[in-house]
Amino acid sequence: MNNLKYVGLDVHQASTSVAVHDSEGKVLMQSTIKTTPEALRDLIRGLSGSVHVTFEEGTQAAWLYDLIKPLVAEIIVCDPRRNRLLKSGNKGDRVDANKLAQLLRGGLLNAVYHGENSTRTLKELAHLYDCLVTDTTRVMNRIKALYRSRAVPCAGRDVYHARNRDRWLAKLSEPGVCIRATFLYQELDQLRQLRRDAKNGMLKEARRSSGFKILLRLPALGPIRVPQIIASVGSPYRFHSKRQFWAYCGLAVVTRSSDDYRFVGSVVERRRRVVATRGLNQNFNRRLKRVFKAAALDGASREPFLAHYQKLIAKGIRPELARLTLARKIAAVALAVWKKGDEFVELKLGSLSSSLSARS
Repeated sequence: MNNLKYVGLDVHQASTSVAVHDSEGKVLMQSTIKTTPEALRDLIRGLSGSVHVTFEEGTQAAWLYDLIKPLVAEIIVCDPRRNRLLKSGNKGDRVDANKLAQLLRGGLLNAVYHGENSTRTLKELAHLYDCLVTDTTRVMNRIKALYRSRAVPCAGRDVYHARNRDRWLAKLSEPGVCIRATFLYQELDQLRQLRRDAKNGMLKEARRSSGFKILLRLPALGPIRVPQIIASVGSPYRFHSKRQFWAYCGLAVVTRSSDDYRFVGSVVERRRRVVATRGLNQNFNRRLKRVFKAAALDGASREPFLAHYQKLIAKGIRPELARLTLARKIAAVALAVWKKGDEFVELKLGSLSSSLSARS
């Protein structure tokens, strides 16, 4: 047991604060080293026994995980939003490193998944595509804001088309504003071309995954959403049940209650009407939630999910809650089909979505 070493790393761009504890919680070492591969390797190799390392998820987490994993017995990339201990008391680099080592020794850390290397390229391309989509939308909004600021009506998408630009630019009487609009149009053209190239690269990389053809046959999931799902999930076997997948996608219902019990004489009874609030979980993958919400909007207007959506509405469920239920259904079916490696069959819609929970 004395050979166990628990290492907490507080990583920054130039320096990394290190705290090493033994199995009894005694501080063996505190140091500050450079955030370079050589310094980090020398640190880990200089520790004897079974070394367990933790650091928080951040910009350098993926690089650091690949660097340290072959050198240690265990490595945990923890979720900084769940480390409540770091928010209490004094705050500093060495203090945070010591607290991370304490949490690691106590088994109180929530790990962030970093285990799938085969989709690393796809993850980068999906992130690039999302950034280019955001940048394109931002420039389009600036163009419309420019026309609205001069009281020029510009509803719809006609203002963005290249064939109509001379006509739209003629509506701007001020030379400076016209020059500004011209540059914004040029920026939009460049971003659109980059977005197309990023999309093609993402699709090319996604086709190498065995799950691409399986998920592509699922209605409401198109050639853009499927690569985004694969890039975010990596491996479907990470999730033992659909409920775990719902929580990762931000579709899990969380209930919070208080004052649940009361005493009747000397007997404890649960209150019949418990004051409780319900809502979706706040810690989730934002890309997956966006993908499945968009898939639910499409699925609500086409078969085979249209019939399921109409049944929910007929039961008196509000449309927004019906779409949430449909998003959960699509996510469950996608996970089940991906795990089983089967093609989507409309007649198996109910059995596929429930098969995961039955086996887990």
